[in-house]
Amino acid sequence: MMKFIGKLLFFVVIVLLVAVVACYFLLKTQWGATQASNWINENSDYHLTFDAIDHSLSSPSHVRLRNVNFGRKGQPATLVAKGVDIGLSSRQLTDPLHTDTILLQDGTLNLSPATAPLPFQADRLQLSNMAFNSPATGWDLSAQRVTGGVSPWQPVAGNVLGNQAQIQMSAGSMTLNGVPASNVLIQGSIDKGTVTLTTLGADMARGSLTGNARRDADGGWVVDNLRLTDIRLQSDKSLSDFFAPLTTLPSLQIGRLDVTDARLQGPGWAVTDLDLSVRNLTLANGDWHTDDGQLSMNANEFIYGSLHFFDPILNAEFTPQGVAVKQFTTRWENGMVRTSGYWTRSGNALVLNDAAIVGLEYTLPETWKQTWMEPLPAWLHSVELKKLSASRNLVIDIDPTYPWQLTALDGYGSNLLLARNRQWGVWKGDLKLNAAAATFNRVDLRRPSLALSANSSSVNITELSAFAGKGMLEGTAVVGQTPERSVNLSLNGRGVPVNVLQDWGWPALPINGDGNLQLSATGRVQADAPLKPTVNGELSVVNAQQQQVKQSMRGGVVSGGEAAASAPVPAPTAAAPVP
Repeated sequence: MMKFIGKLLFFVVIVLLVAVVACYFLLKTQWGATQASNWINENSDYHLTFDAIDHSLSSPSHVRLRNVNFGRKGQPATLVAKGVDIGLSSRQLTDPLHTDTILLQDGTLNLSPATAPLPFQADRLQLSNMAFNSPATGWDLSAQRVTGGVSPWQPVAGNVLGNQAQIQMSAGSMTLNGVPASNVLIQGSIDKGTVTLTTLGADMARGSLTGNARRDADGGWVVDNLRLTDIRLQSDKSLSDFFAPLTTLPSLQIGRLDVTDARLQGPGWAVTDLDLSVRNLTLANGDWHTDDGQLSMNANEFIYGSLHFFDPILNAEFTPQGVAVKQFTTRWENGMVRTSGYWTRSGNALVLNDAAIVGLEYTLPETWKQTWMEPLPAWLHSVELKKLSASRNLVIDIDPTYPWQLTALDGYGSNLLLARNRQWGVWKGDLKLNAAAATFNRVDLRRPSLALSANSSSVNITELSAFAGKGMLEGTAVVGQTPERSVNLSLNGRGVPVNVLQDWGWPALPINGDGNLQLSATGRVQADAPLKPTVNGELSVVNAQQQQVKQSMRGGVVSGGEAAASAPVPAPTAAAPVP
């Protein structure tokens, strides 16, 4: 009896071994692979197909699947690969779906929140020559020729890479949020929503990027060190749109950012040979914060709209109280501009210690008057200039209704308040201007000069003079600081062309030649209303032939003005010749 039982058991074992061997060889065939994949498809929420299973007795712990297609039912394939090598261990006895290693070769891996969680895990997920796509995750990532690994790999709902893992990957090419890069190297870790990139390197925009950074669970970034070298980037975005992604982040904390020899270009803006250094600066909620921040920048050219700067240099320091502009210099419109100062956060006030403008050749843009009247941005309520010096400047306005030009313009100003309550103006301070020559609406003047003193109620023009023809014009004026902008003008001319005012808005006189004139006028200079209908004035003119004209203007309309012989008066005296 015992011998019979022993023979029976031996026979059962032989049958089982034969069955196992038969299954082993059947699974290695295409028919067996089809049957296995059909069983998985019918008994799970996933679809799986593969051509065959490879296994070698020389490496018994590894199973290789060929030409694999895997994903959730009704969804695009998560994995398409020529080969999947699964490393098994004794752990499969207690946790069959947790393997030692999974190696994906020569295919495409598509990961998104919809694909997680996956039904299996591994101590290490390895990729070899894979394409990697991660849409709908806020990263919009696409990479090719990816090699690397994730350890351990424990995908959970909403996070395909798991809550805690070490990452080391390289990619031949990558596109992240529309920015292409090549030869990418990433090393780091994931810890409950915090992504730490200890090593980050890539070739991008014909330059290179190296550094390390951390992405916190709330989506904010901490950049400890980032260096961009020889970047050549051409964008289809405006300058504001180009930097818009920075404003969408919860926060961006920069420990050190260095940009060397960069060239960037977009619609209406460009910068060449840019060197930039930023230290200890945090951007959050459309604002910045720092305890000890620094910014240094220089470039060969900077273009923004009508602004075209050559060799701009900027050095600034950031504190909780504001920004100290240690140095700003640039060549602009064939001249040089230099200034320094500070901006205070508490009052949104910009205070410039000094400003020098030398050798400028500047044609005002067509919209400069509208720009002058538009309110300044919310972060700039006032602009104060403690000291202004100008030398040898040329300023031109080509407005066809009233063109003008100032040649060799010099000036000096002190304690000038140039903006108040977000509105440009001359609200306070003293200013003196003079030029070698000027043209106002086709009237040529020599040695024009102006001196003014402004306060909260009025702008007092204490000196207004110029040589016209053989004589001189002199005057004074008071401009009110109220919205009505009332003007009181007193102008005297000695030995000047009697019709010198014709091109400035006063009708032609019935007399000619040189003579003396006296004008007293009032009006209102308002942005949204013409000047002439507000002008009231009295003009008295006598020429060298003793012909006299007196005219009145009311609401821009002149009355009177018949020429009459006057009593003998001294002939007009010509002004001293200009040196």
